[in-house]
Amino acid sequence: MATGYAYRVFGTPTDAKKWTFSAWVKKSTDGGVHIFGGGQSNQTGSGHSYLGLIPEFYGTYYDGSSSIWSVLSNAKYRDVSGWYHYVFTYDSAQATASNRIKGYINGEQITSFGTASYPSQNYSTMWNNNGITHYLGRRGQSQNWEGLMSHVHFCDGYAYSASDFGSTDSTTGEWKIKTSPSVSYGNNGFWLFKDDASMTDQSPNSNNFTLSGSITPTQDCPSNVFCTLNPLMQRMNQYFSGNATSLVFGNGNTYAGKVTHGTYFGTIGVSSGKYYWEIKVEDTNQTFGILSMTPNGGVTYGYDDATYNGYYPYGSNNIYTNGSAASGGTYDNTANKIYSFALDATNNKMWIGRDGSFTGDPVNGTGATWSSLPTGHTWSPVTHPMATTQNNNAMFNFGNGYFGTTAVSSAGTNASNNGIFEYDVPTGFTALSTKGLNL
Repeated sequence: MATGYAYRVFGTPTDAKKWTFSAWVKKSTDGGVHIFGGGQSNQTGSGHSYLGLIPEFYGTYYDGSSSIWSVLSNAKYRDVSGWYHYVFTYDSAQATASNRIKGYINGEQITSFGTASYPSQNYSTMWNNNGITHYLGRRGQSQNWEGLMSHVHFCDGYAYSASDFGSTDSTTGEWKIKTSPSVSYGNNGFWLFKDDASMTDQSPNSNNFTLSGSITPTQDCPSNVFCTLNPLMQRMNQYFSGNATSLVFGNGNTYAGKVTHGTYFGTIGVSSGKYYWEIKVEDTNQTFGILSMTPNGGVTYGYDDATYNGYYPYGSNNIYTNGSAASGGTYDNTANKIYSFALDATNNKMWIGRDGSFTGDPVNGTGATWSSLPTGHTWSPVTHPMATTQNNNAMFNFGNGYFGTTAVSSAGTNASNNGIFEYDVPTGFTALSTKGLNL
């Protein structure tokens, strides 16, 4: 998760006419986002190049007066719940123009382009060239990447395909990461974000980058995708309720700051299993809990969600249960406190705790805040601001170990070793993530 970007001035390339960029990325927005930029002699130079998902697969080089080459896919990549594997291969030595640029998403080569203008044969751009600043997580002068990155490779002098960095699982058909690919890097090549969020190059080159701003480490990765809030719900809220509802999202969609009314699901829903997450609330009158995602389950999208199979802590000393206030216990909605949620979707129970203490015992299954959730539903974490006059900011920790950009003060015990939380995770419960779904 980032509010900054990284940069490095390249040296003499192995081959400026041939290179490969590969990155695993998780978007936080379906708008314009740029992954890798370069080809400028300085930050304010007129020439520019960049690669990204905007939301189309995109790559371009503009020399300051005209576009030299540019590709834009017909397909749009809007998913904010999972990781994309993005590969861009440049090889201008190829005799066939369409072979000089190749793009891949999740192992599949892109063949349908709305825009496709290719470089002339043996054309050498300012990309991968001596003395040129290249930016990771930025176009160049502006337009920072909004999302996560992992296992970022640049291979100078080599034209690789997606299969060199990933493979298809023979059982599930899922495109999976190769954590130690057999590739070469050339002079300017690098490998960032292999195991951490540092700017240290993990290739043999020691081509370290410099960080401008800050980035936040995350447990969310291509091998274990964690739940976040879903900003695409803004489209749903407006369609079903007619209101232009919106939240201000941040930190990889784990931060929600209210602008107007709206209801926002998480990106993962469950109908069985035991799961744990935490929320730090900055303002009172923020509502959060769980909501049914089951189609035809009496759920609408919009301000009135709380009257339909919704289970929310609400207001001061109230539980808002399926449309009835103060039924199900008491709840102290206090600002700057950390609340814990333990959902047993198998036995249709849920516990709410504050500052590490539950009123009941999730391990023994007693004293649940809600002891008889309706059966046959798929449940998702939800936030639902109730007052238009308050910011209602909330920071969710689904297991990344951070509230916003602040790490948990002292991680609690976690028997599943899946996720990092402020407080002890009740035995038998785990993080709401893809690995958690399979425990």
